[in-house]
Amino acid sequence: MAIFSRGGRHARAEETPIPTATESAGTTGPYDVSDAPEGVQRLDLGSMQIPAVPGVEVRVQAGPEGQVQQVVLGEGPSTLQLIAVAAPRSEGIWEEVREEVGASLVSQGGQLQETEGPYGVELLARVPTPNGPVDLRIAGVDGPRWMVQAVFQGPVATAPASAPLLGECLRGLVVDRGNEAKPVKEPLPLRLPKEVAAQQAPVPAAEPPADEQRRRPSPRPRS
Repeated sequence: MAIFSRGGRHARAEETPIPTATESAGTTGPYDVSDAPEGVQRLDLGSMQIPAVPGVEVRVQAGPEGQVQQVVLGEGPSTLQLIAVAAPRSEGIWEEVREEVGASLVSQGGQLQETEGPYGVELLARVPTPNGPVDLRIAGVDGPRWMVQAVFQGPVATAPASAPLLGECLRGLVVDRGNEAKPVKEPLPLRLPKEVAAQQAPVPAAEPPADEQRRRPSPRPRS
């Protein structure tokens, strides 16, 4: 199930359960679009394609023009926020981004430590919020000219087995960077699926009846 939010309005798109990337292939992602497994149903958000995993809710926050601002996956009380950014062709940027993210969390009063995870070095953090401290686990995956930052929050941050489907979604994620030149660390553009964008598009104003149009005075030329 996917939920799309724009300006307080919600639209729902049903996803038919079919094998995900991790079930249909022996390798795991995130994948570049050029080598993603076929035969997997995914929610196409432009630069990111989310595998349809039963039991995971996809929450997409979109702006008034349909531009996606945030993608968050939910499994019970745990969430996973996904961010894809541009990277150079020559090297990965997760190490640099990790240092920047860590410094930002510490400046906010967070407690931070590095740990080894499935994708290499990850950040474990406990950050203060108005509702009490929140646990975060932040992983980074370097791909060909892109990087994915995955932010786990809730019980899954300290106990990954408590929300295994979120990890499955990350392993089945597909990134479509495109061929355009982009500044390093610039977020890759996201969009609502076409069918959802069409449902939320504003309805054009109806034309007045022909006889009413004839009664309208013609505009006068300006002197």
